[in-house]
Amino acid sequence: MLQFGKYFFFISCLATVTDAWGIFPRAQRSLTRLDAAVGIFYGTSTGSTSDAAELIYEAFGADVAAEPVDVDTLDKGALADAFGQHDALIVGTPTWNTGANTERSGTGWDELYYSKMPALKTQLDGKKVAVFGLGDQVSYAENYADATGELWDVFQGLGCTMLGAWSQEGYEHEASKSIRGDKFCGLLLDAVNQEELTGERVQQWVAQLIAEGILDSSGFSTATSSASAKAVEEELPELKEMATNSRILDENIALHSSGGFKAHVNPVSGRTMWTSADGRKSFTTVGTVKKTTKP
Repeated sequence: MLQFGKYFFFISCLATVTDAWGIFPRAQRSLTRLDAAVGIFYGTSTGSTSDAAELIYEAFGADVAAEPVDVDTLDKGALADAFGQHDALIVGTPTWNTGANTERSGTGWDELYYSKMPALKTQLDGKKVAVFGLGDQVSYAENYADATGELWDVFQGLGCTMLGAWSQEGYEHEASKSIRGDKFCGLLLDAVNQEELTGERVQQWVAQLIAEGILDSSGFSTATSSASAKAVEEELPELKEMATNSRILDENIALHSSGGFKAHVNPVSGRTMWTSADGRKSFTTVGTVKKTTKP
C-alpha cells in the first residue's frame, strides 16, 4: 500500500514538477539546438552527475540550454567546436580519486585536462563558465567534492570568466579543495546524504547564474533574465514541500539491500565502477563484467 502511495504521489506531482523545473514556459521549449546559449558537459561513473546535469538543463529550459553531454562521448579532436558553439558552459564532475593531487574525477575529464584542453585557451578565453560537482560530505568530509575544484582550476586557467560560487552553509564537510575564499567554487551536491535538497539547490543556483549574467550575451534581455530568476524563486516553496513529502515517503518504503556491490559499466571507457548499497564505498575494475560476478 505504501508503494502504491509513492507512485500515486509521483504521478500527481509530475506535471507540477515539469513546469516548476523549467524556467521558461513549456510552450517556448524546443528541440535541442547545437547553438543553444548554454552548453552542459559532465563526466560520470555511476550516473548521479548525469542526473544532476539533466536537472540543470530542465531548469534553464530547452530554448536556452542544449541537452547535457557526457565528455566520454566527445570527439577529443573536436573539443573546440563542442565548447565553442555555446555562449556559456556549465561543466560538472563527481569525485572518485579522493585525495589525489590531480585527475581526481575518475571520468573522461581526467584525460582532457592536461593533454587536450591547454590548446583551447584562445577559443575559451573570456567564455562564461560555471562548475558543479557531486561528492559524499560525510564519508569523505575532509575531501568533499575535491574534483570540482580541479575542474574550476582548469577552466579558470584558460581565461574563462567563472560564475556560480556557492555558499558552504548547510553542508557538513570539514574541508574541500573546491573552496575558493569562503565559498565553494560552484554548486556542490550530495546524492548520498542530502539528495532531498538537490532539486532546490539546482533551482537556486540557476537563478543565481541568470542574475550573474550568464545569458547576457546570448540574445536574452535583462528583463527576461530577471523574470526567469523571479519565476524560480516563486516556485521554491512548492518544491521544498514536495521534496519533504517525497523524503518522508522514501523513508517509509525504503527497501534494505543485501549490502552487495552494484556494477555501473561505462561502455565507452570499458571501466566498471562498483558501489556499495549505501553509496559510501567503491572501487573500479577494467574489462567485461559477468552477471555471476560478485565483487
